[in-house]
Amino acid sequence: MPDLRQFIVDAADAGRRLDVFLAHASGLSRARAQDLIERGAVLVGGHPQKPRHALRIGELVTVAVPDPEPLALTPEPIPLDILYEDEDLLVLNKPAGLVVHPGPGRATGTLVHALLAHCRHLPGIGGVERPGIVHRLDRDTSGVMVVAKSEVAHASLSAQFKERVVRKRYVALVHGAVERDAGRIEAAIGRREHDRKRMGVRAHGGREARTAYRVLRRLPGMTLIEAGLETGRTHQIRVHLAHIGHPVIGDAVYGGRRGRHPATPGGPPAGRQMLHAWRLGFRHPRTGAWLEFTAPIPEDLGALAGLAPGELFSETC
Repeated sequence: MPDLRQFIVDAADAGRRLDVFLAHASGLSRARAQDLIERGAVLVGGHPQKPRHALRIGELVTVAVPDPEPLALTPEPIPLDILYEDEDLLVLNKPAGLVVHPGPGRATGTLVHALLAHCRHLPGIGGVERPGIVHRLDRDTSGVMVVAKSEVAHASLSAQFKERVVRKRYVALVHGAVERDAGRIEAAIGRREHDRKRMGVRAHGGREARTAYRVLRRLPGMTLIEAGLETGRTHQIRVHLAHIGHPVIGDAVYGGRRGRHPATPGGPPAGRQMLHAWRLGFRHPRTGAWLEFTAPIPEDLGALAGLAPGELFSETC
């Protein structure tokens, strides 16, 4: 059944093209918005329009987003670094480079394919295309993830993420010297108007976003920090750190000209963004007990930050 969405045009959007408005309001790419408009899936005041249609205040825009075609998922024996497992959930340390779920351009080799091979009863929990998935990490972000293995766990964990019960802590190596020992970044985040695949700080139309941080270590040309999510927006830590002038080292999307360039002249470029989800806490969906798990700092981040094995945890616990 199509996902029916409705939007009312306000003064701020009056005169805006229909395709631009739809992409901004719905989170769809502009190309996807144009395709839906051309197919007649978008109505303005009950009538189809062209993508270039200029909107007026008070107009009702209705869009019927069709369900995605189901993917044929085949279990793949991809090794998993499992930190904990019981009948309801599985906690793992996701390596950098592993995509969480299949999508456009990635039909195989994802965490979901690995989970299907590992968990006998996982299919169907949480949906056909993302079975068991209650949150995600970016492809190049490593660290702790929890997966639901039962319907009870999926409902409970999903609610905990939505209600911000889950405690998430990250370690990031960023460009430059962060002056304050600790702080909080409060800046709304939304999709960029001219590039819907990228997020950015937006004064208008963004969603509330807060990130707390503290400095763990200052190094030549870079700073090692711990960051805690108080909200859970897409790419939040990466966007917020770039916003204050300290993008994550190796971040080719939000790092600006520095991108994957090394923090120190002559050093090798980072192979990926130096961001690691090192601690995750939540309530067990069946017992209610509070659980916390940590994932060791990966070798690439540790080497760049000059960390000895296990050194970081003794500093932050």
